[in-house]
Amino acid sequence: LGLTISQGYGMTELSPVVSTNRLADNDPASVGQPLPDVEVKLGENNELLVRSPGVMLGYWHNPEATAAVIDKDGWLHTGDQARIEHGRIYITGRLKEIIVLSTGEKIPPADMELAITTDPLFEQAMVIGDGRPYLAALVVLNPEQWRREAGRLGLDPEQPESLHHAEWCEYVLKRIGERLREFPGYAQVRAVYCQLDPWTIEDGLITPTLKLRRNRIMERFAAAIERLYEGH
Repeated sequence: LGLTISQGYGMTELSPVVSTNRLADNDPASVGQPLPDVEVKLGENNELLVRSPGVMLGYWHNPEATAAVIDKDGWLHTGDQARIEHGRIYITGRLKEIIVLSTGEKIPPADMELAITTDPLFEQAMVIGDGRPYLAALVVLNPEQWRREAGRLGLDPEQPESLHHAEWCEYVLKRIGERLREFPGYAQVRAVYCQLDPWTIEDGLITPTLKLRRNRIMERFAAAIERLYEGH
């Protein structure tokens, strides 16, 4: 459209801007560089911490909540995971969304989900596995890609059971594995549930900003998730 987009980052508790890309120095994959007088660093589990004159004085009449996010040195704990490279901030996920496998490995799923959905076969994806021995994924397929690939494998795309055919699931896991090649060995998906109906704002499964409502999706597909872990 010929529009220059400069992505930034902030939150109400920080009055509200922390960083932004400069028009002459723009990396759209990042949320830019901190504004003047804004300090940033990474805390435990790569949580983004911010200290500046813009940090709020506190939540109204709620000192306990204030103490939970602002430490004694004045650093506000954003709850967002990030990495900082060459002075730029890259948001990688939400701290509360970390998956902890039963083996103890900690995995932020957002990066994996983004990688999976770079494959045109997948419209939406959610990686699960908290407290489980391995990761699984719930995926929404692109209908056109589904019909083409199912036909290529000799499956009838008009039959709902084809979505859960063993040969199809094996094929999908292979496609997912290709997108996750750069991730650690424990951050690999070993089971998958496929569907064609997208998750929408109207059905309450995503937010108005198109973020996954993870708990609601897990509730909606609880029976399918249990089947992904049968025998483990």
